[in-house]
Amino acid sequence: MKIIPLGTSSGKPTLHRNVSALAVVGEGEWWLFDCGEGTQMQIARAGLSPQKLVGIFISHLHGDHFNGLPGLLSSMALDNRQKELTLVGPTGIREYLDLLSKLKICHVNYPLKLHEFDAYHFKERTEERVYESPRFTVATRPLDHRIFALGFRLEEKMKPGRFDLEKAQALGIPAGPLYGQLQAGKAISLADGRVIEPAEVLGPPRPGKIVSYCLDTRPCDNAVILSRNADWLIHEATFTEDHLEESHHFGHSTAIQAAEIARAADAKRLLITHFSSRYGDTRSLLEEARTVFSATVAAEDLQELEV
Repeated sequence: MKIIPLGTSSGKPTLHRNVSALAVVGEGEWWLFDCGEGTQMQIARAGLSPQKLVGIFISHLHGDHFNGLPGLLSSMALDNRQKELTLVGPTGIREYLDLLSKLKICHVNYPLKLHEFDAYHFKERTEERVYESPRFTVATRPLDHRIFALGFRLEEKMKPGRFDLEKAQALGIPAGPLYGQLQAGKAISLADGRVIEPAEVLGPPRPGKIVSYCLDTRPCDNAVILSRNADWLIHEATFTEDHLEESHHFGHSTAIQAAEIARAADAKRLLITHFSSRYGDTRSLLEEARTVFSATVAAEDLQELEV
């Protein structure tokens, strides 16, 4: 798996940073978190195939996080997409897309599974699973922004234990497709009639990778919960600490506050993003975050980070 920031600027693009969007790429599928203006150009620059995109997750309905959505959806229709696409975000997306469809601005001719949420929904439950495939799940919780906003947790399901080649050879299992069946968790039958169970050649199950995404938000408990033990926490860091009051007023976090969330969540690594355009470079934000959480990286458009 890898993470590719497609836009790291807050509010408006700069010469070097597009507005918010981020891809998490798995084997044969990938997920898009937010879709600011210009995202489909960034997708092309990153070498990602929209045909392999399986889910779009919109944090909130401020334009710098979803103005690129109609163009991306329409381009996939032009490219004759057939596969179902999951779209998740706050209530209002359906009405928005319906209006654009009536105006002939947005066209979708493939299956679109849309899940909308508002604050009322989360009065009855604290978390909602919004995506599931054979290998991955995505869960969402509300964050604390000026308007209703969602955070997300992408989690890989438990993986089979590591294959023990020496044990397989000692059991007389011929190399080839039978190894793959055992690694997939399937029992096999040998020519001499013996049945080999996967547990005989596999180690204990291994936890999958976890990526959490928390934009835009003030520091809050749900950001910690979504990021518990994450391999990467992706968290906004719009301002340095000298703009703490402004940050709180506009529903954002400072770099230090993002680092405090990572520390509280026992995350392995922190990727800060969503930088105010007042910062020509991100060194001051990165330095502040690292005073609290040393395993911090400042996101750059189109960089690739291994999960």
